[in-house]
Amino acid sequence: MDAAVGAYLFVLGLVLGSFYNVVGLRLPRGESVIYPPSSCGSCGMRLRARHLVPVFSYIASRGRCGGCRAKISLLYPAGELATGLLFVWVYSLHGVSEGLWTGLLLVSLSVMVTIADLKYMLIPNKLLLLFLVPLVAAVSFTSELPLWNHALGALTGGAVLLLIVIVSKGGMGMGDVKLFALLGWVLGLPLVLLALIMACLAGTVIGGTLLLTGHIQRKQPVPFGPFLAVGALAAYGYGAAIVDWYITLFI
Repeated sequence: MDAAVGAYLFVLGLVLGSFYNVVGLRLPRGESVIYPPSSCGSCGMRLRARHLVPVFSYIASRGRCGGCRAKISLLYPAGELATGLLFVWVYSLHGVSEGLWTGLLLVSLSVMVTIADLKYMLIPNKLLLLFLVPLVAAVSFTSELPLWNHALGALTGGAVLLLIVIVSKGGMGMGDVKLFALLGWVLGLPLVLLALIMACLAGTVIGGTLLLTGHIQRKQPVPFGPFLAVGALAAYGYGAAIVDWYITLFI
């Protein structure tokens, strides 16, 4: 892995992560992601350039608005840092190759979905449509698997989540169904099923921890989109190795 390319992608991820925060927070409210300029959610002070440096502005301000001193959500620097680190992670998997673009698109979708779902318990159709054509095109031109495998992955992902929605009677939203169908297209079979298993494991561990520590209450709704994103990224990066390891246990 070339250190210079890795550093470039990390910085690019920080910058784009700042924009992904805007998209994830504004799109569910039906607002423009371009106008008006970013401002403090408490006092309305318009943010200047020095307030918009990814991660470092948050650290320099000690996580508070420069005007009213209101606390700034940790979601902002977390989204920026996660995007930067995940961009480098994708590069470590693929290097500078065609597969890099699919991975970067998947990371970008995952970050925006996570931000929107954590904040509003909503995965906007506009966000999924924004990535539909780029991801379909990227997979179509770069995947080593036949396209029918990816199509089956999309159908399987959407069908399984739809079944869960029906059985749980609203315990999961249609946004999750559409998201997982799109993730299924990227992953194909059998990785889409592995992604669901890993999402459920992550949801169980993190949800159980939050419940035990009193951060959430029993029967309190918990957004599942972030767990689907985590499961998809894990399956995307390590799914083939996990499947091979699992098969060797029985052969």
